[in-house]
Amino acid sequence: MSLKHRVVVGLSGGVDSAVTAWLLKQQGHEVIGIFMKNWEDDDDSEYCSSRQDFLDAASVADVIGIEIEHVNFAADYKDRVFAEFLREYQAGRTPNPDVLCNAEIKFKAFLDHAMRLGAEKIATGHYARVRGVADASFEGGQRFELLKGLDPLKDQSYFLHRLNQAQLSKTMFPVGELPKTEVRRIAAEIGLPNAKKKDSTGICFIGERPFREFLNRYLANQPGPIKDDRGRKLGEHVGLSFYTLGQRKGIGLGGVKEKGAPRGGGEHDPWFVARKDMATNTLYVVQGHDHPWLLQHTLAADDLSWVDGRGPQVGQAGVGAKTRYRQADAPCAVTAASASQISLHFPEAQWAVTPGQSAVLYAGEVCLGGGVITGAA
Repeated sequence: MSLKHRVVVGLSGGVDSAVTAWLLKQQGHEVIGIFMKNWEDDDDSEYCSSRQDFLDAASVADVIGIEIEHVNFAADYKDRVFAEFLREYQAGRTPNPDVLCNAEIKFKAFLDHAMRLGAEKIATGHYARVRGVADASFEGGQRFELLKGLDPLKDQSYFLHRLNQAQLSKTMFPVGELPKTEVRRIAAEIGLPNAKKKDSTGICFIGERPFREFLNRYLANQPGPIKDDRGRKLGEHVGLSFYTLGQRKGIGLGGVKEKGAPRGGGEHDPWFVARKDMATNTLYVVQGHDHPWLLQHTLAADDLSWVDGRGPQVGQAGVGAKTRYRQADAPCAVTAASASQISLHFPEAQWAVTPGQSAVLYAGEVCLGGGVITGAA
């Protein structure tokens, strides 16, 4: 018979965390729900759903028959996640705040709070898995691996790659073992009030609001020239922070048609953001999805975090990487590795590799960890 634990579940108001709590209760664990409030700057906004989310989480707790506590982590969030998010955008990079939120809030501030409540484990509705492996070189003779969720369309290990051994040893991901369709079916079968609730999309604190409008409130915008790969000025940008590599929509060049279009695209092909020159405040765009400026075979990453604390070795076989969330693992070679930086080479060129985003490494279904992309190696 498996051990029964006191488990604190992060109830977000969504269906995944709701089914997580129900599954754990069915398994005989003592389950307590916590609703994390991470953002409070505009609670009355049409885009901020935290009030409704808490009501949904509370009604789920009621149906399942567990206690729920409302905890405010907004100050921690602002200091540890949002401040870094703004710093990265001001530097011209495109950060991934959900990665930072998991590392700093959900599996640090929340984990600490849960332990103060006497929890032995925490659980969330993420689509990932944790596996213990016997290994005498690790504390307690066991090493913990972070695995992909079994539903390939929902796997969220990319966002969890900064979790360490101490965090994983106390974490459970029950829905990581299930396809999303099964999670929805369970929610409907047991009569959860949020069984048909839409999945949340976008960055947690921005929600569904227009991204540029949100950033405008916090970042000064300095307009400058938009140029193509021949150095021809095509228009004006509204501030480099508001663009990301590979971006196609919202550049403001829809009507520009050049004669003798640059290589990689025809006269009417769409424009893509390809480079940002912070020194001259210039945005470079190119025509055609497969323009050479959008493709690269190497990358360097720093701010490294490895699940086992060690990371992959130079020349290690069977390693793949994702340079953005929604992509298949791309085979790659580790060409250089130190405590502070790693360099990767991809036999097949990667599209729009973006500084500030995470490069996450895998060995099959095992997530090894990763780092923040700085540029080409």
